[in-house]
Amino acid sequence: MNSVLQSSSRIIVKVGSSLVTNEGQGLDHTAIARWASQIAALRALGKEVVLVSSGAIAEGMLRLGFASRPTDIHELQACAAVGQMGLAQIYETSFRTHGIKTAQVLLTHADLADRERYLNARSTLTTLLRLGVVPIINENDTVVTDEIKFGDNDTLGALVANLIEADALVILTDQRGLFSADPRKDPQARLIGEARAGDPALEAMAGGAGSSIGRGGMLTKVLAARRAARSGAHTVIAWGREEDVLTRLARGEAIGTQLTAATGRLTARRQWMVDHLHTTGEVVIDAGAAQKLTREGKSLLPIGVLAVNGEFGRGQVITCVDEGGRALARGLTNYASSEVRRIMRHASSEIEGILGFVEGPELVHRDNMVLL
Repeated sequence: MNSVLQSSSRIIVKVGSSLVTNEGQGLDHTAIARWASQIAALRALGKEVVLVSSGAIAEGMLRLGFASRPTDIHELQACAAVGQMGLAQIYETSFRTHGIKTAQVLLTHADLADRERYLNARSTLTTLLRLGVVPIINENDTVVTDEIKFGDNDTLGALVANLIEADALVILTDQRGLFSADPRKDPQARLIGEARAGDPALEAMAGGAGSSIGRGGMLTKVLAARRAARSGAHTVIAWGREEDVLTRLARGEAIGTQLTAATGRLTARRQWMVDHLHTTGEVVIDAGAAQKLTREGKSLLPIGVLAVNGEFGRGQVITCVDEGGRALARGLTNYASSEVRRIMRHASSEIEGILGFVEGPELVHRDNMVLL
């Protein structure tokens, strides 16, 4: 097995809080300098690199004297605001040693959920890469709440991979990769060298959160790999303190766990719809409509809608769920929630008579839909 990084031109590297802050003891300047050196080596090979880094909250906790992670949202936001200053400073200093400019980019889910802001974020990142800058990305924890958070930077790394159509996502963690069982509890656990991203068996192998500093665990990394694979990006999960891990991967050496993408790239519009972690509303569809969507690739018609949950406007992304509540698809709706409530369970030929206008016979056209 050769590492996918050898043939990758655009790479996302994500490092977790426990690595960046040396298990919460403070920013690990030595480790950050090593990663900067390795990323400089990757750039010398002609590869574009975006760094997704956790650590702002953990560093802020240290600076503000918190012994454990606060539960109050405003205290967490304060920690993020203070810690982000130190995080940006050390990255800038480390990369400047190699003559590389960096840029701080803070994102929220709203930035990727809104189509215009999504495209703006994409354009900014691709422009920075074209100018030879290494973007340093983190979630904007100073303004987000639990309801709108990405949840962890593994997810954010996967979303950024999709956003800029990266070839590979490297998740550096405090574990050597994905094991068949928890190696801290099972001495017979074996390292999974290579597997297909999205294989349900991987989720069963992954445990819970492995650190009191970060929020993620191996499960979030497996799920991030599945998300990244939707745009054709492969994922490598490796130990962040492995000697020259990034440069060795770039030379083709197999390190850690490699989760390969089995599907081709989605179109940009469908990719954007997939990346909605939260949608403003959903429609519950009957069994017949569910079959037409998932098995026949048909559009969703109003007659197949049983109920409408939430409020949304025309052109917004909604989720289509079956009667059991399982999410089947996301798509751009031709009608607002108030209008869907009036036309649901009616034939498309009746829409104009009910609403006085027709945006289209479909509630969601198949060209504006992506299956989940």
